[in-house]
Amino acid sequence: MITLIYTLISVIIVSLVSLVGVFALTFGERNLHKALLLLVGLSAGTLMGGAFLHLLPEVIEERGFTLTVSFSALAGVLVFFLVEKWIHAHHHNSKSHKHSHLHHEPHIHLDKPHHVGTLTLLGDGMHNLLDGLVIAGAYLVSVPAGVATTIAVILHEVPQEIADFGVLLYSGFSKWKAIFYNFLSAATAIVGAIIGLILGARSEAFVLFVLPFAAGGFIYIAGSNLIPELHKECGWKESLLQVLAFVVGIALMWGILLLE
Repeated sequence: MITLIYTLISVIIVSLVSLVGVFALTFGERNLHKALLLLVGLSAGTLMGGAFLHLLPEVIEERGFTLTVSFSALAGVLVFFLVEKWIHAHHHNSKSHKHSHLHHEPHIHLDKPHHVGTLTLLGDGMHNLLDGLVIAGAYLVSVPAGVATTIAVILHEVPQEIADFGVLLYSGFSKWKAIFYNFLSAATAIVGAIIGLILGARSEAFVLFVLPFAAGGFIYIAGSNLIPELHKECGWKESLLQVLAFVVGIALMWGILLLE
C-alpha cells in the first residue's frame, strides 16, 4: 500500500509538471533560455546520477552484473532511441526549418500544421508512459530508489514540457487547449505506473528488468539530448555554471543515497 501511495503521488506530480509551460510565458525569452540551460545541466546530472548511483547498483546488488542486466540497459537505450526516431521520422516529412531547443526530442518544428502538435503529444505520451513504468519499478525495489527516479524524471520533464507547450501553440492550439492536451499526454505516466505496479506484483523479473532498462533510458536522454544542448553555449561563464549544475545534479542523487 505504501508503494502504491508513493508511486501514485510521484506520477501525479510528474503529470502536473506539464503545466510549467504556462509559467514559462511570463519570462522573457533571454531569461528563460539561461534558466533552461542551467536546468538542463542539473537534469543531465540527476539522470546520470540516478542511473549509476541508484538504478544499476540496486539490480547489481540483487542479481550481480550479468548479461541480462547489460542487455536490459541496452534495451532501454534502444527503446528510447526508437521512440525519438519515430518522432523525427514524422516531423521530417514537413517542410519547415524552424525547431525547438532544450527538448529531449530535439528538432521539433514549430511552424507546421495542426497535426504536428498531435504527433508531439503522441510521442510524449509514449515517453511519459515509459516514465510511469520506470517510477513504479523503482518504488517496488525501495522508496529511496523511487524518490531518486522521480526527481530525475521531474527535472528532465520541465524543459521538455516547456518546449512541448511552445510546439502546440505554434501548431495552432489555443493556450487552454495546449495546456489541456499537454496535461493529458503527461498523465499517461499514471497509466504507465499502474501497469508497472500490476506487472511488478505478479513478477519479480519485471522489477529486475525495468531498473537497468530505466538506467539505459536515462543515460541515453542525458548523453544524446541534454549534454549536446549544453555544448551550444561555449562561453567560460556559461560553461562553468553548466558544469556546476551537472555536478549538483549528481550530488543530489548521492545525497538521497546517503539518506537510505
